[in-house]
Amino acid sequence: MSATVYELAEETLRLARGAGLTIATVESCTGGLVAGALTEVPGSSDVVDRGFVTYSNAAKTALVGVPAELIEAKGAVSEEVAVAMAEGALAAAGVGLTVAITGVAGPGGGSEDKPVGLVHFAAARLGRQTLHRERRFGDLGRAEIRRRSVIEALEMLQEASGATGVA
Repeated sequence: MSATVYELAEETLRLARGAGLTIATVESCTGGLVAGALTEVPGSSDVVDRGFVTYSNAAKTALVGVPAELIEAKGAVSEEVAVAMAEGALAAAGVGLTVAITGVAGPGGGSEDKPVGLVHFAAARLGRQTLHRERRFGDLGRAEIRRRSVIEALEMLQEASGATGVA
């Protein structure tokens, strides 16, 4: 793990701990890398509750309650599904903060509408408005898209930890 990712994970944990929040991740294209980054930090067990790897559409539905109809209508790589993943993980895990990642890491699987490098992120916090971001990293290679996605997810967790959003 790079020093940058480790430092982001440390800061994420510090902010969540300070806000009294526990975290669950719900990851598709990153396959658990965000949870792995957070749990690389000693003492993370008081903040990190669990990680869901929802690589398949069926897992998104079974583990965090994303409606199959939503996936069918919008596609797994969409704002709506990322938000549903994050909000579903709040309920499924009983935590105060979640982050969700769904995207096309490549090298295949992209389309004109959803090219390789398109990733949707959502961070949900109890009582706050869910944050969403769309990133189009480009076809940088699978490892680099996943690395950048981990960084983005950690930054979103930090933002949601300190955000004063609308209930």
